[in-house]
Amino acid sequence: MTTQGRTLQEPIEIQVWDPFVRVAHWAIAIGFLIAYFTEDDLLTVHVWAGYVVGALVLLRVAWGFVGPRHARFADFVCGPRTAFAYLWDLLRFSARRYVGHSPAGGAMVVALLLFLAGTVASGLVLYAEDRGAGPLAPFYTQGSSAAAAGAAKASNGDEDEGKQRKKRESAFKEIHEVLANVTLALVIVHILGVVLASFVHRENLARAMITGRKRRE
Repeated sequence: MTTQGRTLQEPIEIQVWDPFVRVAHWAIAIGFLIAYFTEDDLLTVHVWAGYVVGALVLLRVAWGFVGPRHARFADFVCGPRTAFAYLWDLLRFSARRYVGHSPAGGAMVVALLLFLAGTVASGLVLYAEDRGAGPLAPFYTQGSSAAAAGAAKASNGDEDEGKQRKKRESAFKEIHEVLANVTLALVIVHILGVVLASFVHRENLARAMITGRKRRE
């Protein structure tokens, strides 16, 4: 068989993203948006959306070490110089095409995972401190009870403890909101980057994250 014959029989597209990467990608996106836009009005929905996001982030991190080639961090994590060089080339419509994540795309994956993890962690702390609920509640309940018992022995102890607790709650809430807002900003930048890269490389990257298939190099 000739080289030309073999080429004609080769598939135009190849499988790049495995099912877990695709499901986790969209589930994390949906879960984050649900959590972001519910907050205190639908606290139960907000909390459970956060649990889902947190669990998927942990699984995605683990998958980044044991998953298929293009799911692994080793395949797409690079230095900031490489990522910025790719981004600069992309803005000039001359960037090299990657079958897996590009250097800038890989940097965005890492940034999103870090800020999602921080948002979930701060939310768990706030939930335990404010409502005495969630997986961290036992730690804060025990600490608060001991502090309250000691404060009760001193004059104005209860009032001082209440003020300190409100300060802690306010600080945790502010940290949680800042992290959530930064994450949302990253999501927006990510979407813009996907649109630009899709245009430059002439392929639908959003569709590829649904089907798992991309054009062969």
